Amino acid sequence: MSTTTTATTKPRLTTSAMIASFADPDQRTSPAPFGHALAALAAERPEIVGLSADLAKYTDMHVFREAHPERFFQMGMAEQVMLGAAAGMAEAGLVPFASTYSVFATRRAYDFLCLDIAEPGLNVNVVGALPGLTTGYGPSHQATEDLAILRGCPNLTIVDPCDSVDIAAAVPALADHDGATYLRLLRGQVPTVLDEYDYRFELGRAAELRTGRDVVLISTGLMTMRALQAAQRLEADHVDVAVLHVPTIKPLDRAAVVRAASSDRLVLTCENHTVVGGLGEAVATEIALAGIGTRFGRIGLPDEFLAAGALPTLHDRYGLSTDAIVTRIKEQLA
Repeated sequence: MSTTTTATTKPRLTTSAMIASFADPDQRTSPAPFGHALAALAAERPEIVGLSADLAKYTDMHVFREAHPERFFQMGMAEQVMLGAAAGMAEAGLVPFASTYSVFATRRAYDFLCLDIAEPGLNVNVVGALPGLTTGYGPSHQATEDLAILRGCPNLTIVDPCDSVDIAAAVPALADHDGATYLRLLRGQVPTVLDEYDYRFELGRAAELRTGRDVVLISTGLMTMRALQAAQRLEADHVDVAVLHVPTIKPLDRAAVVRAASSDRLVLTCENHTVVGGLGEAVATEIALAGIGTRFGRIGLPDEFLAAGALPTLHDRYGLSTDAIVTRIKEQLA
């Protein structure tokens, strides 16, 4: 029996739910931007240290480990211990970056993050990989509610970067910040998008990447990439879409949000997070407090435990894909 594949036979597609990238097939990417940025920063600053809860390879901390092995601490599968140790290091004058999956940093170790790190205002940078729907491994690994958990924690700065450009700039900014931070980490082959725009990451500041008269998308994280793609596609339908990128969830750039919403445009928030307790609710609150009456909607994950599967399929199913955003905007305008 011949096993030769004919020219008309399509190869069987395979995917890994854990390592599958959300990048488009032909998109420019940068490998492990967090690990490389942290290693480069540590070469200049001897107080930088890295910690991992047995997930260095899967949080790109392995790049730092290989560059600075004497400043890397493998804490094992003990996230609470890792955050407690990071707090002690910060008390001693070091600047720790402690990495694990977002689900473990938030669900499993919240009390340690809150009382050991945030309450005393220590410079500990918690790095959470696989935020929102960036893995297909199901609810045990999908941190769809991490922002909702952490937004209520005082003294905590929260950053949700769009791409490799954001991550590379955020690392030194977080190290310089006086206080606790949480970074929603995009790992592996991360898209490079923002270098095509007149953009510079500033902690606590939003940035208008596109202007538009019909719609304004207020987006964060990887959804800024999708918002930009949707805006470009809608040009063919003569729909003019502005994009306001919000890399810092807390503190929110209230002034920029209010300016963006102060018009007769349709306002939609876009986030890789449940619609409960994330960017959408934060923006809605600011709009309401400012007394602005506007057409408003939220693009985000539903308030439910999500399915497992391949990321492209899941992003279509749950409304995070570019196609889904385009469809939602057309429906809202109609």
